[in-house]
Amino acid sequence: QVQLAESGGGLVQAGGSLRLSCACSGRTFSDYAMGWFRQAPGKEREFVQSISRNGLRTRYLDSIKGRFTISRDNAKNTVYLQMSALKPEDTGVYYCAAQTRVLSNALGSTAAADYDYWGQGTQVTVSS
Repeated sequence: QVQLAESGGGLVQAGGSLRLSCACSGRTFSDYAMGWFRQAPGKEREFVQSISRNGLRTRYLDSIKGRFTISRDNAKNTVYLQMSALKPEDTGVYYCAAQTRVLSNALGSTAAADYDYWGQGTQVTVSS
């Protein structure tokens, strides 16, 4: 059984930064591509960024380009999302997710349905 636990959310002013972490336990972390998704009130969950198993390839939502950076430390079983230049529209619950059955250099999917394990989410609120 895989368990994912996010941390690092909070309240921040526009233009500020936050670093989210997601710790994985239960299985071999390096077997999974990892993704970050977010869900704003009244909206569907949307893809933010993903990273391959080996950490060499990433993909991202266009609106966060140049502001967010995903990374992973397979020795620590943790994936990170460094967020900077935050905007009020970045507000939402941020979830990390693990995708199994992927090649080592395959980009994580942008579709939530392709992910097998999810964390409980961490709230990010950006005030204007």
